[in-house]
Amino acid sequence: MLTMSVLTLSRFQFALTIGIHYIYPPLSIGLGVVLVMIEGLWLKTGKAVYHQMARFWTKVFGLTFAIGVATGIVMEFEFGTNWATYSRYVGDVFGSALAAEGIFAFFLESGFLAVLLFGWNKVSRRLHFFATCMVCLGAHFSAIWIVVANSWMQTPAGFHIVGEGLRARAEITDFWQMVFSPSSMDRLFHTLCGAWQAGAFLVVSVSAWYLLKGKHEEFARRSMRVGLAVGLAASLLQLVSGHSSAVGVARNQPAKLAAFEGLYQTTSNAPLSLFGWVDEKDEVVRGGLHIPGLLSFLAHSDSHQPVTGLREAAPSPDDRPPVNFTFQLFHLMVAVGFGMILLASLGFLYFWRGSLFEKRWLLRLLVLSVLGPQMANQAGWFAAEVGRQPWIVYGLLRTSQGLSAVVKANTVLAAIILFSVVYLLLFAVFIYLLNDKIQHGPDDSDLAPSGKLALPLGRH
Repeated sequence: MLTMSVLTLSRFQFALTIGIHYIYPPLSIGLGVVLVMIEGLWLKTGKAVYHQMARFWTKVFGLTFAIGVATGIVMEFEFGTNWATYSRYVGDVFGSALAAEGIFAFFLESGFLAVLLFGWNKVSRRLHFFATCMVCLGAHFSAIWIVVANSWMQTPAGFHIVGEGLRARAEITDFWQMVFSPSSMDRLFHTLCGAWQAGAFLVVSVSAWYLLKGKHEEFARRSMRVGLAVGLAASLLQLVSGHSSAVGVARNQPAKLAAFEGLYQTTSNAPLSLFGWVDEKDEVVRGGLHIPGLLSFLAHSDSHQPVTGLREAAPSPDDRPPVNFTFQLFHLMVAVGFGMILLASLGFLYFWRGSLFEKRWLLRLLVLSVLGPQMANQAGWFAAEVGRQPWIVYGLLRTSQGLSAVVKANTVLAAIILFSVVYLLLFAVFIYLLNDKIQHGPDDSDLAPSGKLALPLGRH
């Protein structure tokens, strides 16, 4: 009973810390793309409004980056304190991936971050634009190596096991096979699309709020155009990446796909559930709406192909994830994803027609749009992680086997309470500072930057 208590608490602690941390990196990655586009427009046109936009959104980027770093540090310590056996098992694999992140991502991103934040009046426009590109690239490199490490846990490849029992560990035999594990590229594309959405719809939300209030209208209109363009593109790409990722799950993790759809019996012409409630006792989806054959078609491009059910993929109930919880998270992600496509399409259509700024009902929806990518990202991440249970390394190491041997339940509970307080304070600080920047708005002085920075071309 104590072991289960420790296991449950340790899982909850890690879910808490990573869930709150995952609010910020997608915003940073998405805002990085937006900043590159805005500064590119500034270089091309020389219009001061793009300089004003770049200065404002850089401040927001700096805030999200700082809070993201602060909330992410804890997770590295949790690997040692709560999951020592797991850390020993995957240390060789994770060590390589995280070392690559430090070399290719952290040093690149942090090396140019100071130029991005403080170099406006100290370096040329082209050099500042280059620094912005490097920070954006560094943020993407960081995502690459984190997703590579996590994807290896989902679909291990390029390794062999050395040692036995508690001393067993995975050792890399082929670095590039580890990097390009069966799920890594699909999951990376899907993750990045979600990050681009998060940053873009933050820009859209703030711009819509300014337009509703009649404040900073030129700034808001141009920010809205960039945000909607990135948001619509990312939302449509998310649909493509989501399908590709689901096909990979059907091939590599059939039990997870079966849990996503509440499918217990291997079925030809398998239906796709739009919604419902999984009765895990009777092994059926109740109160749902189903489209016959669509799951088979999406998984195999053939509606007559069978989709593996949980009874075949995981005959023992102990080898199955929490089915209803996984089902609801997955369908929440899909529903929000389609909602974002619809909202971005409407916004872009009315913007193209020149009537968006008179559609106050739509602007109000766009203010709330910032919540959509966050909901989808969180639901998708938890669905992916819960859906591979009871495995912490799929098919090799159970989550219950990855715990530290000496960790106590009361210690973990105390840590959860402490982390909850600290993370709540950090989130409150983030919201307060973000709201302060939004209420203050862009600086009018940035419309007429000093010195030669106002010139459209050339080095200074």
